[in-house]
Amino acid sequence: MNKEKKEEFINQEINQTQENQPEFQKRKKGIFSQLAFYILVLSFLTGIYLNISSFLGNYFQKFKKESLLTTPTPSISPSPTVSFYSSEDSHEKAIIEVVKKTKDAVVSIIITKKVPIYEQYFENPFEEFFGEKSPFLIPKFRQKGTEEKEVGGGTGFFVSSDGLILTNNHVVEDEKANYTVITNDGKKFPAKVLVRDSLSDLALLRVEGSDFPFIELGNSDIILLGQTVIAIGNALGEFKNTISVGVISGLGRNIVAQGGNLITTQYDVIQTDAAINQGNSGGPLLNLRGEAIGVNFAMVVNAQNLGFAIPINRAKRVISQYHQFGKVVYPFLGVRYILINDEVKKEKKLNVDYGALIISSNNEPAIIPDSPADKAGLKEGDIILEINNERITVDNPLIKVISKYNPGDKITLKILRGNEEKVIELSLVERKNI
Repeated sequence: MNKEKKEEFINQEINQTQENQPEFQKRKKGIFSQLAFYILVLSFLTGIYLNISSFLGNYFQKFKKESLLTTPTPSISPSPTVSFYSSEDSHEKAIIEVVKKTKDAVVSIIITKKVPIYEQYFENPFEEFFGEKSPFLIPKFRQKGTEEKEVGGGTGFFVSSDGLILTNNHVVEDEKANYTVITNDGKKFPAKVLVRDSLSDLALLRVEGSDFPFIELGNSDIILLGQTVIAIGNALGEFKNTISVGVISGLGRNIVAQGGNLITTQYDVIQTDAAINQGNSGGPLLNLRGEAIGVNFAMVVNAQNLGFAIPINRAKRVISQYHQFGKVVYPFLGVRYILINDEVKKEKKLNVDYGALIISSNNEPAIIPDSPADKAGLKEGDIILEINNERITVDNPLIKVISKYNPGDKITLKILRGNEEKVIELSLVERKNI
């Protein structure tokens, strides 16, 4: 390239650069303007964010303080008697209160007895033929002393603060056994049997001490079908103070019950569907006042929730007689009889459908010789209609009415002899050989 052309080329490049300079400057200014705009927007948004964050922070901090000031803090009392469950149901509340009131008065009765200890040994019956090396050895057992062993258990409950306990006779019938009472708080007391009454299947024990919690005795003559009842007992002799709840499902039941070595006929007992198990015997049947209205004593093994309790008024009599006589005594009239119902009336061609017909049984005389009935002139075939104006019926049998009295009490009998009514007065005596 010659010098002239070269200078021309350089001049063209310089002219083009000078011509493009304004466009470059425009682009440069535009970029900076956009960048400044974006920075401005970002700053604006950052400011809004900071303001919102500050506002929300202050709001939640204030809310937190207000919450701490207004939210009640639950307090837990150190007292062990505080219950964290409060029932709103009046029926349930009543049951809970009865259990609280009575559970410490219910005790477990543990029965122990000296039983023989046996050991096994081997005897050689052919020692004279084979000597000591005989291959024939027969295992046998022999007694090696005795040991005190638990043989049973039941339930009882305090009926006074001085340690008097009510239970079933069949729980403590073994006179050779030892009895230990265990209270609800685990304390153990040796117990002495004061009274055993096989007819009522009731017994009284005593432990040494004072200020024992006890259960008030109610009135079993005014209980009603469907009434709520609570049973407490040492179920299966293992689970002390087991609670079961039910109703009175029957009244005036007459049953034959087996307890221990005795088989007894109990009349006019209470039937309940509150669960009664082995070991519950002697425990209280309670009403919603916390009063004992019965003493649990029997269950039907092959049934569902079919248990029985001895009316507490019968137990009151046992307690009263213990305090009065030191034992249980029964009045004796001296007659054998059958209760009259419609069938007996028709069969015997009688004029009444109630009362007790005096009649011989199993070749035994109808009137016991030298008894109050004999001395008062009662005869076979007489019908005892009333005792002290109380009518004798199937539901109110003679034995129930008579048991309300003590030996020595004077009673008035209304009897029917043939078609003639007569009134006879006599004094009861103590029944022997019970």
